Amino acid sequence: MNAYKDFIIEPIGDRYNNSVRVDDKELILNTEVYNHQYVNRLAKVIATPLLFQSPINVGDEVIVHHNVFRRWHDIKGKEKNSRSYWKDNKYLISSDQIFLYKQKNWKAVPGFCFIKPLKSKDKFNTDNEKPSVGIIKYTDGVFDKNELVGFRPNIECEDFVNGERLYRVMNKFITIKYEYQGNEEEYNPSWTQSS
Repeated sequence: MNAYKDFIIEPIGDRYNNSVRVDDKELILNTEVYNHQYVNRLAKVIATPLLFQSPINVGDEVIVHHNVFRRWHDIKGKEKNSRSYWKDNKYLISSDQIFLYKQKNWKAVPGFCFIKPLKSKDKFNTDNEKPSVGIIKYTDGVFDKNELVGFRPNIECEDFVNGERLYRVMNKFITIKYEYQGNEEEYNPSWTQSS
């Protein structure tokens, strides 16, 4: 079972990550289908495309676009699956909807880096993190891992990988490499940690 030019994937877990365990109870954080922040992005590859070779193999874990597993309402108010839905909790997605894949370690697909935000040390700023600056955690090889970089504002997309909040940034939007001092403190809010 292979598609001609698409990957066949299935979500790892449910479609939505909208609940957490608090002691022995389950707390539901979101009940609407509109909020993209609660859509699951973690999937497992079931089949690879026949048309081209890819470094992504069957069985690899992947981070996908937030609209892949999302449900929506049509103009009549009827709830529908995303256009990627195929059947039996399986989805057909193109290669440009995959941003990170894991074989032994996580690797970014060509054109992307995943950047960890830094904690702000500015006493006069109410933001907890430095804007548009971070440390590269996962790369496609264009930049080195653990490089301190700056990127254009308002172009980052938030993803969660291994309990860490990371920004997905296209390589072409990374504008500067800073000297890494080693005393920069990564910022990971406590709510990203699963209990």
